Amino acid sequence: MQITTFRIAKMDCPSEEQMIRMILADQPAISSLNVDIPNRQLTVFHADGYEPILQRLDELNLDTSLVHSGSSDNHHTPTANPKQERKVLWQVLAVNAFLFVLELTTGVVSNSMGLVADSFDMLADSIVYGLALYAVGGTVQRKKSIAQSAGYLQLLLAICGFAEVLRRFVGLDEVPAFHTMILVSTLAVIGNGLCLFLLQRTKSNDAHIQASMIFTSNDVIVNIGVIIAGSLVYLTNSKYPDLVVGTVVFFIVGQGALKIVKLSR
Repeated sequence: MQITTFRIAKMDCPSEEQMIRMILADQPAISSLNVDIPNRQLTVFHADGYEPILQRLDELNLDTSLVHSGSSDNHHTPTANPKQERKVLWQVLAVNAFLFVLELTTGVVSNSMGLVADSFDMLADSIVYGLALYAVGGTVQRKKSIAQSAGYLQLLLAICGFAEVLRRFVGLDEVPAFHTMILVSTLAVIGNGLCLFLLQRTKSNDAHIQASMIFTSNDVIVNIGVIIAGSLVYLTNSKYPDLVVGTVVFFIVGQGALKIVKLSR
């Protein structure tokens, strides 16, 4: 068994950690990974040489360099726990389904495109978690296929969202209710934070779990953006901050979807 440490200079958030785990998921020589985000280091326990691993990491363009590589005789490989994965996925599925209904309903009532956009994101995530439940215990290729399907679905929702934002930019829609935007998005931040915590506790390297974590990390950023937009709507009494954040949300949704499709090939 070999132990190799890499420095990944541009790894500074959970999304990038999960991208790394996904791109290395199909490497049979890897026994396990240890990711240290604060110190921007990745430790890999593996057989054979480290060169194929470094080559895959370079595809992410996160400025990866070798720190050290040597032998390790005292490493225990962790095993997956499908029962635990399934329990956690049911929990995050329930949270996201609830947030989808809440944000879609309040988004329509308050005329907020930001909330509607975020609800679409929640719907995509709910479907991702549902597909992930089907993937638990399956083969690596099956899990990657499910992650890829989820990515294509989220990309489709992003395109539909862009079309609606364009329609509202040229229409005569009313100014959205800023207080509803801020309150509901704050609840969504709490809900997504809980989902991310539950997913991280599984310590799973499977592609379908990693896809779920990338989506959830993006959701937290999106929720904060809607809160900021609500504050700007209040200060300017204009619909445009809401439409701008809606555009940004759908861009993030589309960008995340493309990452998942690419990494699950």
